[in-house]
Amino acid sequence: RVGGAILARSVYSRSAGGTHGRSIGPSVHLHESKSVILDQTRCFFFGSGSSDDSDGDDKKDDDNDKKKNKKAEDANEEKKDDSSKGDELESADSSEQSATLNNSSKYKKSRTGSSYSSSGNSNVLLPASRLGFGDQAPRYPHLMAIPVLSRPVFPGVLTPLTITDKDTIKSLEKIVNGGSGGYLGLFLKKDHHNDMGKGLEPLKPEIITDPSDLYKVGTFAQIQRLTKSHSGDEDDEDSAHLFTGNPSNSDNGMNSEASESGDDPKPYASLLLMPHRRIDLLSVDEVGPPIDVTVSHWDRLKYVRGEDSSRDDTIRALSQEVLGTIREVAQMNALFKEQVVNLVPSSHMFDMNDPYRLADFAAALSIGGDAEDLQAVLEEKDPELRLHKSLVLLSKEKEVSKLQREISAKVEEKMSEAQRKYFLTEQLKSIKKELGMEKDDKETLIEKYRKKLAEYPSIPEEINEIIESEMDKFSHLEKNSAEFNITRTYLDWLTNIPWGVVTTENFNITSARRILDRDHYGMDEVKETILQFIAVGKLKGTVQGKILCLAGPPGVGKTSIAESVAAALGRKFYRFSVGGMSDVSEIKGHRRTYVGAMPGKIIQCLKSTGSSNPLVLIDEIDKLGRDHRGDPASALLEVLDPSQNHTFRDHFIDAPVDISKCLFMCTANDLGRIPGPLLDRMEVIQLSGYDVPDKLEIAEKYLVPKSMVNSGLMIDESEAAKEDESGEEEKQESQDEAAEAVQDRLPTYQLTEGVPDALSIERSALESLVRWYCREAGVRNLQKKIDKITRLLSLQVVAEEEGASLTDKSSRKSESWTVSSDNLHEYVGKPIFTSDRLYEKDPLPHGIVMGLAWTSMGGSALYIETQGIARGVDSEGKRRGGGTLKTTGQMGDVMKESTQIAYTVARARLAEIDPSNSYFDDTDIHMHVPDGSTSKDGPSAGVTMVTAMLSLATDKPIKSDLAMTGEVSLTGKVLAVGGIKEKTMAARRAGIKTIVLPEDCRRDWDELPDYLKDGLDIQFASDYSSVYDVAFGR
Repeated sequence: RVGGAILARSVYSRSAGGTHGRSIGPSVHLHESKSVILDQTRCFFFGSGSSDDSDGDDKKDDDNDKKKNKKAEDANEEKKDDSSKGDELESADSSEQSATLNNSSKYKKSRTGSSYSSSGNSNVLLPASRLGFGDQAPRYPHLMAIPVLSRPVFPGVLTPLTITDKDTIKSLEKIVNGGSGGYLGLFLKKDHHNDMGKGLEPLKPEIITDPSDLYKVGTFAQIQRLTKSHSGDEDDEDSAHLFTGNPSNSDNGMNSEASESGDDPKPYASLLLMPHRRIDLLSVDEVGPPIDVTVSHWDRLKYVRGEDSSRDDTIRALSQEVLGTIREVAQMNALFKEQVVNLVPSSHMFDMNDPYRLADFAAALSIGGDAEDLQAVLEEKDPELRLHKSLVLLSKEKEVSKLQREISAKVEEKMSEAQRKYFLTEQLKSIKKELGMEKDDKETLIEKYRKKLAEYPSIPEEINEIIESEMDKFSHLEKNSAEFNITRTYLDWLTNIPWGVVTTENFNITSARRILDRDHYGMDEVKETILQFIAVGKLKGTVQGKILCLAGPPGVGKTSIAESVAAALGRKFYRFSVGGMSDVSEIKGHRRTYVGAMPGKIIQCLKSTGSSNPLVLIDEIDKLGRDHRGDPASALLEVLDPSQNHTFRDHFIDAPVDISKCLFMCTANDLGRIPGPLLDRMEVIQLSGYDVPDKLEIAEKYLVPKSMVNSGLMIDESEAAKEDESGEEEKQESQDEAAEAVQDRLPTYQLTEGVPDALSIERSALESLVRWYCREAGVRNLQKKIDKITRLLSLQVVAEEEGASLTDKSSRKSESWTVSSDNLHEYVGKPIFTSDRLYEKDPLPHGIVMGLAWTSMGGSALYIETQGIARGVDSEGKRRGGGTLKTTGQMGDVMKESTQIAYTVARARLAEIDPSNSYFDDTDIHMHVPDGSTSKDGPSAGVTMVTAMLSLATDKPIKSDLAMTGEVSLTGKVLAVGGIKEKTMAARRAGIKTIVLPEDCRRDWDELPDYLKDGLDIQFASDYSSVYDVAFGR
């Protein structure tokens, strides 16, 4: 078919159907009313061949077209006869020059508007003449070159192109107006994605900086139409949309930027090109823009059959495979089929008998082919290789189409299954509703709520009114409304709070004592408090809540004993940590108006335990946070106040909830970090660290068996007994029988089968662990060391059974399976501590005294070191400066004040003891508290500092087995300090024999257990003179 309207429709359809691989920009809208006549161009639609009717219609259309073409040719012949005489010489000259004249932009001259056709639009330019088409096109050696992106252009494929460079557009106008046919060269640009890295504008692909940016083989093309426009001409009815080969649509981004600026619209030109033949790039004469090149034209490659029969068969097979693959892909991929149908091949391009043109046609159909693979097809001269490369591209399209079809099938299958299930479910609901087998969702929920409420023994009247009101509102709400879900969630929580539900408590003191002793060693004060709580409940018949706070160093069992207390009381256990918590909503809940609102931890606790009297453990209460979202410590004031928490109001529930029956237990390491009003509401129980005997008992009775069981070396026989007795426990009625059952279930352990009978951990090994490896107040680090030993023993047992070899570090060094103090280092390494004291010799060096300190980790020995610095003498023989005190050791503000007080007291005491001694006047004092990397603070080292400075001034040493603690006033009074138990344990670990304590701490000393007092000489002092007498031997 010949005609601009058909060509415009074909170009539009092709750009719409094959934009992924063929287009060079958004689609070009060419108006049918403004036709573009393409001389010597026959266009036809290539169908799939599956419809006979379409073939018949095509034949009829071809007959009609032939008649019309014949009439048009007759008319043209008449016109040619009239003008042949005047044009013969001119046409001869032009045809002679067509093969020799340059078509480069720098040789063109502008002509008047009469030399080109505008088709009624000044922005649309058509070449004044077309000197040839296809193989008859001229062979210009010098051309203007246009780089193309993404894919090369194959001969015979009508190609749109967009130009944005102003200089290039002007040169194209000259070529179109030059009268030589409007020919140029198209070359694929190498690696155009890296233009940004080279500093080029990625929006102008027609600009290059290096001749090597272009491939050496390109296409000789003719401009069929040139449309000029600006980026700001959106409202111009004749403006054309851009084609781009870059899938990122960078041109669109350019247009949007230009249209936003509005001041300087950027011009662009849309080209419609008809490629004719391949050309070789000989040289780039000018990088431009515009780009001028020297080329050589390819002769038409013809394949002659019959010269090589085997090669003929191969090429024939390849050709058939190419056609078959095109047919298969077209059947699977609608987009590819539309690409085939709407492609506009010229009659000389698509020839099934010509392997060269067939390969070009197949490569042109490749939508997603790589630029390098397509360029390889363009450069290939061998017909067999060109067909093979095109077939590879089609095969990739085939695989992608298969994958696309599989994905589409899976999606459709899922959608169909979901729709089917939905329809069946709706039908089932309708049938059940008609038969009365199922009620409406709202009715079902309300019935469920009422059934749940009937289980509770007593619901407060105010709560009952709120629930009834909410259910009445709920029954009138639409299911799709937002209020429906809010009300439903609110009713869910209201009906899941255990109103009036309490667990049966254990009032048997003997049973409670056995449970507490079974899980924990020591902690007598905690256990006594719980037993008192049980006794009061038994006498009164009712149990009220209580708030306990367990304070002590890490690893002493604060958290774990809370669970044992819950078991001893027969209560449900709930734990939540408030360490780092800074949101009040975590305690008191969110308002219901917020999306995702929910109650706080207290209400969640009641729902989770299903009881109104659980034991609630609030862990790490001394580490509460505070920020713009509120102060959780203040929110806990209501929760932990027995006079207020019977009407606790959660923000979400917004109704009074009685939590007074809950037993609250809190844990803390440092009471000083708990706000005063909150601490005032709690009964504080101080838990001291464990001494060596305590740790040994805990390790033997609890840690070693537990670690053996976890490592597979032992089995707990009581676990099986628990399962056997579970049925009998339900029949036991009296608390005495329950106590006996608890006694029977005390843990009993036995070695696992295959474990040597001699395998054990001796007490000497545990003593070494406690003394030389684990000196902290708790037993957490001790448990880690024991776990390390048992894991290594498990490895050695398994290796012995399998005969496997171990490394020197893991292998057993001795014949015995017993871990003792002699071979302990083989399991846990070398000792961490090599000595009990920093200074072993007796007496200590002058100016050094051992003090005792308390930390959140327990007690520790703290040395105070002082050193005198003699002052220098100036030129006149006078001493420089005055008596000064320098302190180091990362001391806090309180401790720094203690050093100044101690320095004053020491000077005053020295004046009383020896008025003639001028040591402090002649010497500067440097005081240090090892080690320097640990922060220290507190006033309890006052007497130690005074003693150290007097030892230096009087040149008298202090005994190495003497330690002291106490705050000193400016007048020499010794004031009371805390942490006496921890400090006493630290003194025993350090081998101290004599301890100096303030007189006011005598009551704390009297409360200590006897095993801590044994072997210690305690001296109490109310004034520093008493300390001086003990320290210096008076």
